Amino acid sequence: MVVAYAPGGGTDITARLIAPYIAKYLGTNASIVVLNRPGAGGGIGFAEIANAPADGYTIGFINTPNVLTIPIERKANYHWTGFDLLGNVIDDPGNFSVHNDTPVKNLAELVAYAKANPGKVSYGTTGIGSDDHLAAMMFERAAGVKLTHVPFKGAAEVHQGVVGKQIYMASMNIGEALQYEKGGSPMRNLGQMSGTRTTLAPTLPTFKEQGYDIVMASLRGIAAPKGLPPAIREQLVNAVQKAAADPEFQQKAAGYFAPLRYLPPAQYEAELKGAENGFRQLWKDMPWSESATK
Repeated sequence: MVVAYAPGGGTDITARLIAPYIAKYLGTNASIVVLNRPGAGGGIGFAEIANAPADGYTIGFINTPNVLTIPIERKANYHWTGFDLLGNVIDDPGNFSVHNDTPVKNLAELVAYAKANPGKVSYGTTGIGSDDHLAAMMFERAAGVKLTHVPFKGAAEVHQGVVGKQIYMASMNIGEALQYEKGGSPMRNLGQMSGTRTTLAPTLPTFKEQGYDIVMASLRGIAAPKGLPPAIREQLVNAVQKAAADPEFQQKAAGYFAPLRYLPPAQYEAELKGAENGFRQLWKDMPWSESATK
């Protein structure tokens, strides 16, 4: 099972939680090894999944928006239609987090600080074109501020950047931020990018509540190379569905603040298709690559 990000992030944790359950429902003494292939905003890992033999022995997580945005912004040797979709598992809204030592406690205070200190608010993300990056760009435009982007290979590195005060702010998913908070991380969350407050963080205001109509989340689903034999594809789809519905897995996922949202392949495909159309329009309006913004 390929994870296109570094160990310790939300995708990596989910992969290691669900892998034994997928193996359980595959039966016949199946076992799954999780391999981290970070880099290029997820592009290295996505390409490894897409270009592996379509024999059912390689599966992996694909993350939106990265799996959709990378082929829009640059030439990539994969496209989401080049995967056999097995089912979506996670839907994790975005969020901004700062170190507890900073005086900023909400988005209004962040905007005030950023306007008083142009370019000094550096923020970490999991890469160019990630949900974290696009959300921060949307916020810059909506708030009329200039922030400094610092891409990392995974959420764990972004977290360490804030904790070590190498960067001012983390743009990361709320589920990931809550995991670090549970572990005693000295971070303060400023807002969640969901339409309404999630059950994960019922006391944390949304961006919309704070005056910024920004909704951004990361779907994290499981896919395989295109062209699986039908019987093998059906076996994998069923195993992912049963694993996602397993009460024991769901209980463990809740302990890591993993926001579960299972989607069967057809519904997952429809969401990806709609999201890709939206990101193509966003690219026309607000190109997000480093070269396009210089």
